[in-house]
Amino acid sequence: MQQPNAIHFSPDGAKLPPHVRAWIGSQDAATVTLSSADELMSIGLRQRPRMALFDARKNAEAAFSAVQRVKRDSYTAVVPCAVICGKAKGDLADAFDAGADEVIRDSTDAAEAVRRLDAMLVRSERDLVVHPSTRLAGTSAIETEIGRRLALGEYFAVCYADLDHFKEFNDRYSYNEGDRVIRILAKLLHDVVKGTCAEQGFIGHIGGDDFIYIIPYNAIPSVCGEIVATFDLLAPYQYSEQDRRAGYFFGKDRRGHLDRVPLMTLSIGVVTNLRRSLSSARQASQLATEMKTYAKSLPGSVYTVDRRSDERVTPNEPMPAFREPRAGAGE
Repeated sequence: MQQPNAIHFSPDGAKLPPHVRAWIGSQDAATVTLSSADELMSIGLRQRPRMALFDARKNAEAAFSAVQRVKRDSYTAVVPCAVICGKAKGDLADAFDAGADEVIRDSTDAAEAVRRLDAMLVRSERDLVVHPSTRLAGTSAIETEIGRRLALGEYFAVCYADLDHFKEFNDRYSYNEGDRVIRILAKLLHDVVKGTCAEQGFIGHIGGDDFIYIIPYNAIPSVCGEIVATFDLLAPYQYSEQDRRAGYFFGKDRRGHLDRVPLMTLSIGVVTNLRRSLSSARQASQLATEMKTYAKSLPGSVYTVDRRSDERVTPNEPMPAFREPRAGAGE
């Protein structure tokens, strides 16, 4: 069977309304129709398609039960589910109670149905790019934002922030405390980047203690400087009083050797397209990673900026100084 990116679940074998079939066709979706909930889970949705549509016009109970199974499974729960229902009273509420992301009635105008199905996919894709613990944009959104700025020809900086000695902190203080530190860092990055750059700033969470933020290149000193300084004020208070006063604790390093472990610091690697051409989001991320690795080789909380250049001629006129937005601007 061809791997489907659309599932049509129809317990009685009924066909979808013509306008819904046309909409699926417009999505270039390879569709498979299934009538068994067991088959739905074992063959169809375990391949996690882009969408699933459930026909509840004749056998609502079976359709709603199938939706519930999909949404209860942690792997398939992210699949957007639309339910097609008839005129029966209560079907709308029952479908949403079962976990449906959208409900289309037989009587729904075709143009409205298409708009609502489009919106369902947009919501689903948006939710998938948000990191669950910090609610910041994830990897795909980061790549899209870098690509957007490259296409616009903007001068900008990609900044890769990473905690030092975070693993050892986790080992000593627990995963929950480590997760709290990550949320603190996420809030710090968000507040400084948005407070300084407003809509010109972007913050993303790659995962773990790795973050990417994107800012105008001439905001590097103010943004990175404030982030590093503020983190150094906050970090010691994540430790016990004894560890804080000592400035270290005894723990095992990544090789399992017992050693003095310093308090956490923050390393930020920065790459810009001011002196060199960036051809893709991938290249920008690779260069930022290189600079982050170099920053981590230096003591304390630091940010390092890539000064390397290519053959491109840098503009003779200096770029205008970055102007901070008025108070209250941004998110």
